[in-house]
Amino acid sequence: MAKKNNRNTKSRIIAAAWKLFYEQGYDDTTVEEIVEESGTSKGSFYHYFNGKDALLGSLSELFDDKYTELIPTLKEDMHSFDKLMYLNREMFRMIDNSISLDLLARLYSSQLITTGERHLMDHNRVYYKLLRQIAAEGQQKGELRDDISVNEFVKTYALCERALIYDWCLCSGEYSLSRYAAEMMPRFLGGFRKSSKAHSIPAFGVPVFFGVQSIHRHKCLETLCLSSSEVNSACGFHLGNLTLQEMRAAIYG
Repeated sequence: MAKKNNRNTKSRIIAAAWKLFYEQGYDDTTVEEIVEESGTSKGSFYHYFNGKDALLGSLSELFDDKYTELIPTLKEDMHSFDKLMYLNREMFRMIDNSISLDLLARLYSSQLITTGERHLMDHNRVYYKLLRQIAAEGQQKGELRDDISVNEFVKTYALCERALIYDWCLCSGEYSLSRYAAEMMPRFLGGFRKSSKAHSIPAFGVPVFFGVQSIHRHKCLETLCLSSSEVNSACGFHLGNLTLQEMRAAIYG
């Protein structure tokens, strides 16, 4: 019981901190305000964190708390693929509505260069355990392809989510992450459904169904530095020999 209470105290501090970071900014949020918002004490705060900066590495715990909250809402008769899309939609909706874009970008950037722990990549997280469970059940029920290992499926799913988050950060959050992901995640991962007609899509790597309109959706064409031939090769769709300027003209008029 004591362990559960300790976990609840830490979770309350993390949730309160990220709520305040979103509402009033990281620099304008004090430890005292976090303590007050969480209904805890300074002693409890410093028991778990050395200071405010230490909270920046706690986002994975906030995410895992959200996944734990979502588990009871997963219906038994829901298709395994739909469960995964539901989890993605709810998590990205939370990011849209309550996570500071600047701090999220800072965290993901730090994960690229850190020589210490990569909290987001910890495979003991609730996130990875839940994905493995759903993928394994999906294979047992014949809903997901069984010629791909559970670990490979989970790796690809997590890769797609990170790619969408990185792109959203690069584009300064100028579109809804949850709405864009609702369109793109089924396209990325549709080849893993056993009933999918896209069975011939290679198991390794991401099934890509992009078109010019999908590029237009997030309005970040300016960030593309690939030639049309490189895009053709990397993404599996044909743009001919258009220059980047011609691609922009075709999309924006």
